[in-house]
This record gives sequence, structure tokens and C-alpha cells, in this order.
Amino acid sequence: MIKEPPYRRSMRIRIVDAFTDRPFQGNPAGVLLLDGGFPPDAWLQQVASEVNLSETAFAHPLPPGGDADWALRWFTPAAEVDMCGHATLATAHVLATGGLAQGLIRFSARCGVLTAETAEDGTITMDFPTSSLNPVPAPPSLDHALGGAPILSVHDTAAHIGDLLVELADEETVRELEPDHGALRAFAKRGVIVTAAAEDPSRGYDFVSRGFFPAFGIDEDPVTGSAHTALAPFWAQRLGRTELTGLQGGARQGLVQVTLAGDRTLLTGHAVTVLDGELLTAP
Repeated sequence: MIKEPPYRRSMRIRIVDAFTDRPFQGNPAGVLLLDGGFPPDAWLQQVASEVNLSETAFAHPLPPGGDADWALRWFTPAAEVDMCGHATLATAHVLATGGLAQGLIRFSARCGVLTAETAEDGTITMDFPTSSLNPVPAPPSLDHALGGAPILSVHDTAAHIGDLLVELADEETVRELEPDHGALRAFAKRGVIVTAAAEDPSRGYDFVSRGFFPAFGIDEDPVTGSAHTALAPFWAQRLGRTELTGLQGGARQGLVQVTLAGDRTLLTGHAVTVLDGELLTAP
């Protein structure tokens, strides 16, 4: 009879669907709360690879009196990232629903201090830095990597999130896009975001987008909160409003409400916990 190896103390882990109010939509993230301090990076990466979602968030409480309440890091199955919206939303949801934090939560992350605040209706609003938008010519062969879709404009966000923001002709083109994920690796530090204006804003959203991050082991990310720090100024300029709603995703979708406030962008959405279990191998 094969015996399981002895495990060290277990740790609670959740899977949370972010930017949605219903299970199995939005963007799922792993959330692991730690008692204090971060374990070795190799262990964090192993957990994220095992969870195998676009991001797994790790957080631990900080001493009172500082600039932040919790330290926060995010890992894809392949690497650590500098900024992640949906896993921050998922972490704030876990803290709020678990009674571990009330009101405004301050996170210390690689990109600076981020905040998240839960409203009475259950929505969570995060405060992120607005990304810069640098217009650039469409790189050669980018249209082929995007399956031949005609490109209207390209903006580089390398100074902040490291994506190429690519405007396509219409919502249908974004929805039906079938890119060459391997070819897309060559065009951006982090990933490629494609976007277009909503065909019918009466449906509850102003623009659509999809995000591809093969360089980080994620062919398509269902809902990328951080990308909306670039989508917000992009569409605010075109639509003449600073409060907008974006719909992101292909087969799996979610809504992100954005408010452009100068060098800060507020991202608002719902979250729902779909799995609550134990990680049996602690560091």
C-alpha cells in the first residue's frame, strides 16, 4: 500500500472569480493568505504553477502604522508580475468576506501602494496608476499574428504595464479574433490587448477588449484589470467621458467599470468565491 508523504501544516486557499457576480464567469484567481512574510520565491512559483490560473495572489498582513495593511504579490504559472487587477480584486474579496479587513484596504505591491474598498452593494473599487499611452506604428507582421485583422491604431504602454494596445475595426472583429499566440510573444514586454468600441452601448458596456499574454504562459486572460488602466484613458479620450464600462473576454467574460482620475484609474467590479480548500504542502 502506497502511503502519502507526511505533510506540514495545511494552508487555506481559495479560487475567486473576479469581475463577475456569478460563478464560472469573469477571471478566476487563486488567493493564499500567509501568516507573515513571503516564503521563498521558488515555492510561490510552484504553487502558482500548480493552481494553473492566470494569476495566484499571495498576501500577508503588515505591522500597523505603515503605508499599507497587506503585502501582496502575484504569480502566473510561469513568472511573477508587477501588476494584476483581477487577483487584487479577488484578494480584497477574500479579506472582506472573511472579516479580516473592513473599509479601505491598502496593499503594498511591486508597482506601489494600491487600495481596494468594498461598497454596500458588494462591488470593490481599486485605485491603480493610470498607464501611459505612446502612439506607435503597427509593427510589421502584427496584423498576421492577429489573424489578419485590420489594425486602426497601436499604442505602447511599456513605461507602465508593458502591453501593446491595439484598436481594431469593430466589436465583431475583437470577438472573432483567432490570433497566433506564439507569434504574439515577439510584440510586447507583457502582452497584447485588442479593443474596439461597443456595437450597442445600451447593452451595458462602452468598449470591448481581449488580452493575450503568451510570454507569461497565458494564451488569453479572460479579464485583465491592469489593462484597463490603459483602456480607460484610451476610450475616455475617444468617447469624451471619464466613467466607462468595459467588457473583456472571449468564451469567458467579465465587466470592469472604470473611472479615469488623472494619473489614477479606479477599477470597479464584483467577485465570487467558487472554491475554498486546503493546500496540504506548506513552505
